Amino acid sequence: RFSLLLLNLEEYYFEQHTANHIINKGCRDERKFRGSLKICSKSIIFEPDDNIQPIIKIPLRDCVSIKAPEDSEANNPFTRDTSGGISVVCNQVFLIKERNIIAPYKTVRGRTEHLFQLDVAGKLGDVVQTLHQLYRASCLDKMGDQAAMITAILQSRLARTSFDKNRFQSIYETLHMECKAEMVTPLVTNPGHVCVTDANLYFQPLNGYPKPVVQITLQNVRRIYKRRHGLMPLGLEVFCTENDLCSDIYLKFYNYQDRDELYFLIATYIENHMTEHTAESYMLQWQRGHISNYQYLLHLNNLADRSCNDLSQYPVFPWIIADYSSSVLDLSKPETFRDLSKPIGALNKERLDRLLTRYQEMPEPKFMYGSHYSSPGYVLFYLVRVAPEYMLCLQNGKFDHADRTFNSLAETWKNCLDGATDFKELIPEFYENDSSFLVNSLKLDLGKRQGGKMVEDVELPPWASGPDDFLQKSQEALESQYVSEHLHEWIDIIFGYKQKGSEAVAAHNVFHPLTYEGGVDLNSIMDPNEKVALLTQILEFGQTPKQLFTIPHPRRIIPKLKSLSRASSHSVSIAESPVFPNEESFEDLTEESITLAWNNIAKLKLDEQYKIHKEAITGIAVTCNGSSVFTTSQDSTLKMFSKESKTIQRSVSFSNMALSSCLILPGDMTVISSSWDNHIYFYSIAFGRQQDILMGHDDAVSKICWRDGRLYSASWDSTVKVWHCVPGETLSNKKHHFELLAELEHDVSVNTIDLNAANTILASGTKEGTISIWDVTTATVLHQLPLSKHAFLLLFLLSAFFICTDSRHLLSAGEDCCFKVVDVQTGMLISSVTTDEPQRCFKWDGNTILSGSQSGELLIWDLLGGKVIERIKGHTGAVMSMWMNEQCNSVVTGGEDKQIMFWKLQY
Repeated sequence: RFSLLLLNLEEYYFEQHTANHIINKGCRDERKFRGSLKICSKSIIFEPDDNIQPIIKIPLRDCVSIKAPEDSEANNPFTRDTSGGISVVCNQVFLIKERNIIAPYKTVRGRTEHLFQLDVAGKLGDVVQTLHQLYRASCLDKMGDQAAMITAILQSRLARTSFDKNRFQSIYETLHMECKAEMVTPLVTNPGHVCVTDANLYFQPLNGYPKPVVQITLQNVRRIYKRRHGLMPLGLEVFCTENDLCSDIYLKFYNYQDRDELYFLIATYIENHMTEHTAESYMLQWQRGHISNYQYLLHLNNLADRSCNDLSQYPVFPWIIADYSSSVLDLSKPETFRDLSKPIGALNKERLDRLLTRYQEMPEPKFMYGSHYSSPGYVLFYLVRVAPEYMLCLQNGKFDHADRTFNSLAETWKNCLDGATDFKELIPEFYENDSSFLVNSLKLDLGKRQGGKMVEDVELPPWASGPDDFLQKSQEALESQYVSEHLHEWIDIIFGYKQKGSEAVAAHNVFHPLTYEGGVDLNSIMDPNEKVALLTQILEFGQTPKQLFTIPHPRRIIPKLKSLSRASSHSVSIAESPVFPNEESFEDLTEESITLAWNNIAKLKLDEQYKIHKEAITGIAVTCNGSSVFTTSQDSTLKMFSKESKTIQRSVSFSNMALSSCLILPGDMTVISSSWDNHIYFYSIAFGRQQDILMGHDDAVSKICWRDGRLYSASWDSTVKVWHCVPGETLSNKKHHFELLAELEHDVSVNTIDLNAANTILASGTKEGTISIWDVTTATVLHQLPLSKHAFLLLFLLSAFFICTDSRHLLSAGEDCCFKVVDVQTGMLISSVTTDEPQRCFKWDGNTILSGSQSGELLIWDLLGGKVIERIKGHTGAVMSMWMNEQCNSVVTGGEDKQIMFWKLQY
């Protein structure tokens, strides 16, 4: 029955002794109860073995005297039964869990004496001495002085003990580190010793509670997070699962060096077993529908220091549904949903106007809301029916007033809209599968409301047939199309760029300065009493999550002909929508075949290979029917290879300089090649001759693209040029007419370009690693990412570049041995995957990458998992260029080894 929740906040449980509690000693009605005496930093607790009897809690500050019998009496052979006895006289006692019922504590006031007889009499002196020390601490006037003295006692105890190595799972384990720490659970911490070996992480509580040692096998660890605990960077949380809300252990250290060393040891061990995910990598998975809205919010909470073990930083989830009165929940109507672009405090305009008036009249530091959207009180408001002991711990042995208890969804939502000080969001439990927090299954006496009605189960909206149905519909709402389209707006407010600064003011999202990370530096406060008071205020008030994004969060991609799954918020959230057999279009079938091809891309097999050039191959283009393959090379030639006859049918040299790329114009009549001699050459396939030449640059042309009658050329002269081309009449020998439409200027040489499907966005990559995203219609830069300065030790020589077919994401690869994914709309770098060697060319479908490596292999990558799925042997030198057909089941590669290779998918 005993738990650490019976202690006060910030109290420690030191030791326990088997003992008898003697009441009315020497009288006729003397009674003796066997049990366990617990010595805590602010109280004495006796837990009787008999569950009918209440647990007795005696606050040390209410004690009048604590003493053992006189030595002469203790040595008297006729009074042996009193040996090991401790007499405690106090003015107040709390009786807890009488008849083993969880209920508000009963307070017994008035002077009483309690005699505790220890089984081991030899420990009497040490126990009394400890109690005297703790009693003196509790009598100090100021909280800071009390905390300092208790901390000194705790540290002294920890220093006199060490981890018991006999607790190792194997005698062959090697010790890597041992230090002092505290295990954190909601509202309480438990001091002890941490030990890391080459196989396990151990925690041994100083008091042996709840068990002698907690052991976690390092091989099972899946995630590890550094945490901010009590506003200090001292926490570490370890998860042995991928998607669970609760961790396996949360540790708080006494200095950040110990925390960081332990983090390094565990992270080093598990780096081969897991990929460290960033907010950006989860964002990419969410955007592409690989994780649900629920899972994404869970990951963001984790990354923002939110933990189920810390009620002042409990995971925060949004109110989604705004309709709690209809008999049917209609998820197709926007008015069913809460406006996710606004914080709770800004949803009611009349209330917001009053708050803004007060805000404008307020002296600095200003804040709009006097309470937070997440705090320990709010968390337990929702969970009181399943976590009553936590509520009793937080509120000094009392439940909240019946009318202030979580009674009804409709009432709670209304109060969040209208209440002067109520701005709370929800918690993850509202979108999970356990509905017990809505039901008073423990039959708790939570009081009687003003109308005389007892507080029982939570009153649900009419559209829910029961608690499970309520959660099911809440999950469906969270995963609905409306929420998927607007969730990024709420993320901006809670975790993103609208959390702080001028954007927060504009979004009416300003809370008390102390709630923000960095709002106060506890180390700079020298007065211990001021420090304790400030920390207590902050922890009780609630804390704003760590800011994860400083620019607008991208929207989720909602695919055509697809709808969001409403089966379960825990499953992958994008599913095929129903299609009737007669309604399948050719596009649908093509899309299905492309999906099938990418799902089987690892089955790519080498079909044929031919050495056709004298130097490295730089570009590949294939006619629509697949019969002719055109290649360019550093040997300055353009060659036409016949797939049918397996011979070179044309070989053309425009100058003695290398050619850098080639493409075939629609109609398969003309090939265009770019050259290091600053020119672009047009070659007529039908007439077998050079048809035209565009002298458009002052240095080598590195890459060309053709879209809708426009030619886009990138050059080492630091420009990208857009040309309108009117084809010439071949028979009359009329030349092409070229009109320069735009010139996109860069600071250094441009290595590569690509356009989105609508031909409105162009991305360029320079030799120094800067990616620029341009609006082609206005010839203006939308975003620039100087990636070489951002993360790379080497220059980021952009060797490959490709905008995904959905036009939302841009993938780049370079000499820095990294794949980088950029969100085109926001310019945000959202994913980075490290490679063993530079990848020179690639194709991707948004999830899987087929790349050609520096060593000549073809690699299949799981971009979201950040790992290689398959390695396929190919060229003997770097893979320089790659072509893939529209169905994605045929690939041609060109290498530094002067060969072209034909690859086919073999299902």
